[in-house]
Amino acid sequence: MMYWVLKGILKPPLLAAYRIKSEGLENVPRRGAAIIAANHLSFLDSFFIPLVVKRRKVTYLAKADYFKTWKTSWFFKAAGQISCEREGGSKSEQSLNIALDVLKSGNLLGIYPEGTRSPDGRLYRGRTGVARLALAAGVPVIPTGLVGTDKIQPKDAKFPKLSGEIKVRFGKPLDFTRYQGREHDRFVLRSVTDEILYEIMQLSGQVYVDEYASKKPTQPLPESHRPLVDDIDLSEEVLAG
Repeated sequence: MMYWVLKGILKPPLLAAYRIKSEGLENVPRRGAAIIAANHLSFLDSFFIPLVVKRRKVTYLAKADYFKTWKTSWFFKAAGQISCEREGGSKSEQSLNIALDVLKSGNLLGIYPEGTRSPDGRLYRGRTGVARLALAAGVPVIPTGLVGTDKIQPKDAKFPKLSGEIKVRFGKPLDFTRYQGREHDRFVLRSVTDEILYEIMQLSGQVYVDEYASKKPTQPLPESHRPLVDDIDLSEEVLAG
């Protein structure tokens, strides 16, 4: 209930301040579970995507730090976000199970496959947790491209600008049921994740970097120096911030 109240309060001023254009809304299912997998440019991404999705709640798993004080806890709870620890290991499995519960309840789950906000506006290699969730829950993935949110509020900015243009582009649902039962196969997970990231790249128009995003801007590594190891850690990739 509080989700819709908060959305009703925030929608008019956000629409008044920003020129928000959405494309492909028909690709977001009107009912049933699905994963909205998007690029991550700004803290505001988790607000603009739910803003344009009509009549459906989008749930994100947010880092537990946001829930430690009442000043921020009430807001994130009202926004429909669920507290989640960032640490790896068993905490990552807990994140996976919470996300699966959201999907098994027939809801929309928002996720950022890169695992963190882009440090420089480019699109980085996706972590395979999004693939694990899609295969384990047997749900479609809606690739989503955000454009312009980093201009509204860059990564290190404390406050957003009060004007600007934003585009939210939803691609056609990706069906991975052909891999049912193979959510622990690393090669399948890598393939599924790369397919999702390719579609996000097409929608966002970003330059792709085949390495995991770091906290600071980086230069692409030469092909011969890129790591071959994979990472299924869910500690950041389902988080809003």
